[in-house]
Amino acid sequence: MMALSRRRKVLYGLITVALVSGVGVLLLVAADVYVHWRTQDLAGVNVWGYRGAPIGGKPSGEIRVVMLGGSTVFGWGLPSHESIPAFLERRLNAAASGRRYSVVNLGAPGQGAYGFRVELADFEYLDYDIVILYEGYNDLKSITPRGQNNYLLWRRESPIYRWTGYYPILPVVLGEKSQVLLTGSPGPGDRVRFEPGLATRAAAGAMRAAAALTSELGGRPGGLTPAPAVVPGDDQCTDTWKRYCGSVREAIEWALARNKPVIVTGQPYLSDEHVAQQANLAAMLRARLGADGRVRYIDLGHTVDMRDRSIAYDGVHLVASGNDLIASHLVSPVQEISR
Repeated sequence: MMALSRRRKVLYGLITVALVSGVGVLLLVAADVYVHWRTQDLAGVNVWGYRGAPIGGKPSGEIRVVMLGGSTVFGWGLPSHESIPAFLERRLNAAASGRRYSVVNLGAPGQGAYGFRVELADFEYLDYDIVILYEGYNDLKSITPRGQNNYLLWRRESPIYRWTGYYPILPVVLGEKSQVLLTGSPGPGDRVRFEPGLATRAAAGAMRAAAALTSELGGRPGGLTPAPAVVPGDDQCTDTWKRYCGSVREAIEWALARNKPVIVTGQPYLSDEHVAQQANLAAMLRARLGADGRVRYIDLGHTVDMRDRSIAYDGVHLVASGNDLIASHLVSPVQEISR
């Protein structure tokens, strides 16, 4: 048998590597989709990066609502069907006479008002009719070190999402599992630790390698609407809150330009700082958009006593009954603005 030339060996080797790599990528994608399916209701997001099952094209006659905010909209610590958007959808449909509502949960943990306009543009393909903005906590210095400089875009931290709109969850799951294998704890702040054996370290290493590979598949940004180059501001608010007010106003104006009415909702009060923030926001909305009937500000500041741990389990996030209470106060505003 004639020996293969060096060139052919190289060619066959490259073909083999390409085939193996391609199969590996397909297996990782399949695994990621499966993990999404297993976790999207319990604690995660679907393949497009929002909570609950993916929704398809909007049926005729349906009124589609998107609700944006941080982890309080996301429903941190709860399954997706116990989040505020899920309760709101059920209440709207129970109260509707011949109308069908869907409410999409676009909550993004840790994200503040800066992300509103970007998220509205990224998810414009959902063909939504009404926008609910529900966030102030993540722009408070008492809640997050980022405070008034919170420019986090939670979903866009994934290069795959920036490139394709697909949100990979496998790196997160594998990273957490490898952390548990190595330390006995899912996070560095926990005290429980144990010394892993050789086999355990090998398994953890494999998980971390797979997590790193899936994280790098996207490679580069692009595809979706870029984040604003300049942070908006509004001089109607004090210096402390002008960036927060500007981000909210920019998102509202973006939605109104596409004839999508907006409900801005003040969350239950956490502190004097939060009260001042919402007072600035409400005053700005009255001055800038008070004459536009497509914009509503709903003050839910005194709806829940956030010191009550039976309803606000950590002083910030609500239990299921608390989320349902918030949803009950949003039914009438949504019905009225959708007429």
